[in-house]
Amino acid sequence: MRIGTAKISREIDKICIEKLKMPGMILMENAALKVVKNIDMNKINSFVLVCGKGNNGGDGFAIARHLYVQGKKVQVFLVGNTEGLSHDCMVNYCIVSNLGIEISKVNNISDLDYFRSCVGTSEMVIDCLFGTGLTRKIEGIYEKVISIINENSSYTLSVDVPSGINSDNGQVMGICVKAHKTVSFQLYKRGFLKYSTSKFIGQVIVEDIGIPSKVIDDVCLREFILDKNLIKKTIKIRDKYCNKGNFGRALIISGSEGFTGAAYISAETAVRSGAGLVTLACPKDIQGILSCKLTEAMTVNFTEKEKIQEIVSRAKAIAIGPGMGNSIETFRLLEKIIKRSKCPIVVDADAINVLQNHKDIIKESSNALVFTPHPGEMSRLTELDIKDINENRVDIAKKFALENNVIVLLKGYNTVITDGNSTFINPTGNSAMANGGMGDCLTGLITSFIAQGYTPLEATYVSAYIHGYCGDKLSSKMFSVNAKHIIEYIPYAIKEIIE
Repeated sequence: MRIGTAKISREIDKICIEKLKMPGMILMENAALKVVKNIDMNKINSFVLVCGKGNNGGDGFAIARHLYVQGKKVQVFLVGNTEGLSHDCMVNYCIVSNLGIEISKVNNISDLDYFRSCVGTSEMVIDCLFGTGLTRKIEGIYEKVISIINENSSYTLSVDVPSGINSDNGQVMGICVKAHKTVSFQLYKRGFLKYSTSKFIGQVIVEDIGIPSKVIDDVCLREFILDKNLIKKTIKIRDKYCNKGNFGRALIISGSEGFTGAAYISAETAVRSGAGLVTLACPKDIQGILSCKLTEAMTVNFTEKEKIQEIVSRAKAIAIGPGMGNSIETFRLLEKIIKRSKCPIVVDADAINVLQNHKDIIKESSNALVFTPHPGEMSRLTELDIKDINENRVDIAKKFALENNVIVLLKGYNTVITDGNSTFINPTGNSAMANGGMGDCLTGLITSFIAQGYTPLEATYVSAYIHGYCGDKLSSKMFSVNAKHIIEYIPYAIKEIIE
């Protein structure tokens, strides 16, 4: 699923209409039909449609026609007068009017009482006031109309975007419709990714309205929402003749006194997700504890330098950082791994923190580096405020990845995975997973998939999706989900996805 901006949407429409000679009315009609498809017509019988003057309003008039034809009670409101209606909006306005459907105009305060009573008695309000092009603050009669919808509607469906949201950055332009569901067209709007928009957009459905894929490929940036189909296509089916040597050697460098859990979770996740051979390197004083806990993984301690050097030279993927502590020892070990390894490296937790004043060594790596920061760690890496990072997650992650030639997985709701050129947003996962050890589990997953032969970017977005998918499945029956639950479920989840 592609992510788009208002500018991209306009460019797509322009190409379809001017180059392909596809009338805008076709796109409007397709949009209307897709909205109707997302309404439970067996349960909902009365509708209020609130239309503006642009093409979003035209969608509304077309939707009203289809609902009316199916015998539904339809009350249509145009906010403003017919002067200034877009061409396609005017065409659909005339069709609705010619059908004998009353179109009530809302121009001043005296018109609001009737509008309020209709909203309050209808079963669904369909919001078609403003589309993706909104950039100004909503004031006057429009502000009052949106307030009435929010205060009186029992269920609101917004068409393309909830009226009042800037579709590019998610900013609320003074006031915004609080939708229960948003049926958006062709592209997932970039502004929906902002944390604060969740209370306005509700459930988001993205519908295809018949725009050729070549047009979208030519115009859109390489920004995607991950979905099950992409993950299924990416995961490789195992050949029956393969053995453990075909699925790679993973090295996990992790742990310190009091933090054996991080080391165990990372290593055990790598085992459970299919790496051929997994070795955990840890401090000597905790090796005995971890050797007892890890049945299928091997262990080695930091004093066994020759053995570690051999393991590093043979590894297909290395992870470093979980539970190691923000210390000079951690930095020195990370520096050696970056300079000596011959495979991709997953840099997590304290291995990220120790780079705060040493970011120059990032560019010394001749191998792919995958950074997996949460916002606090990203703040230390970039020297930006956490607030700024949360407000501009995609752009900041892309910029850091591109400038440093690394892959970034920025954790949080709608996790961002990017190499600076291609960007993936992961929609899986939920707050039931908000507890210690989850990041260590994700690190083990990414390392395992790299070891199995996936490109670092593939391994990172596949792992993010699977990690969240496990959490979503488990949280349907559990109040809170811990890392050990995820670890146990991983092989079953992968099987579910590919089958």
